[in-house]
Amino acid sequence: MIVHEERSPGALAAEGRWPELLLRFRRARAAGAGSAGALGHLVAYGAPPELAARLFDGDGGPGTAADTADHDAGPLWEVLATRHPWRRLAPLLEPPQVRRLVTHTRALLGENLAHDAEPDEEGVPLRLQVWEAAGWDEPGRVREYLPGGGARLAVQALPALREGLGPVRLPEPGPPAPALAATRLLDGLAPWARAVCVRGQAPDAAARLASERQVTGGWLPFTAVYPALVQPAAAPADRGAAQGRLAVWRLLAAMTGERRVVAAEVDALVARLRCFTWSEPDDELSYLHLALEDPATGLAWAVSGGAEV
Repeated sequence: MIVHEERSPGALAAEGRWPELLLRFRRARAAGAGSAGALGHLVAYGAPPELAARLFDGDGGPGTAADTADHDAGPLWEVLATRHPWRRLAPLLEPPQVRRLVTHTRALLGENLAHDAEPDEEGVPLRLQVWEAAGWDEPGRVREYLPGGGARLAVQALPALREGLGPVRLPEPGPPAPALAATRLLDGLAPWARAVCVRGQAPDAAARLASERQVTGGWLPFTAVYPALVQPAAAPADRGAAQGRLAVWRLLAAMTGERRVVAAEVDALVARLRCFTWSEPDDELSYLHLALEDPATGLAWAVSGGAEV
């Protein structure tokens, strides 16, 4: 009697049998099997780009193509984007949203695609602005994916350390401002954080969310704030750093009063923002305590919260 033993996905990957793994992924995805994400990760990480890009093609039949939500340790489009430069991926990726997220991932990894990819639909630059790169080392911007599954990501908590902070007595909370798009977007960065907007300065906004009037806090440049804003929006496994970057650009555009990103307006806003941070007694691993003050409008926003560890 002949017994056929099905090879493990890891063995197929080690042997470079990528068409078989792609077929397994498509079957698992069409069936709604939980193994689809792990199979897709192997293909996105290790297969040649010409085959890995087919994860997002519909030529396998209904329900077999990955979309932007397919993930294992992270979204499959982000795994693929970390493995190859844009010039290799550009001719291969057809779904517009996958292409868009891959271009922004490559920008986060240091590529300048301002002249090599289609313009972003919201006007977000396809290269990092100086203030984006200044406080954020490249290795920590995107998850570091592992060949067999899993990923590593540097946690960007704020305040990262108490060094440079000191005792601060917060004032009375500032008067709340009317509901603004920027407040809603700031509130939506993380499910565990709450945001407010006041008329006043950054400490006036912080006073609305801080657990105590006497805090350990201090001022810091926006370059140090930016990574801690991006990461909460990128943290869920079905999202990626590109989505976090886009979320923060939408937030900054809304703070300028624009409905669409105008890069020059955002740059000017970033240059004048005053940023205040403080610590809370129950801070553990992932948390954010930040107030942003725009002297030009007299408005200040604060966001605060911590994820359960």
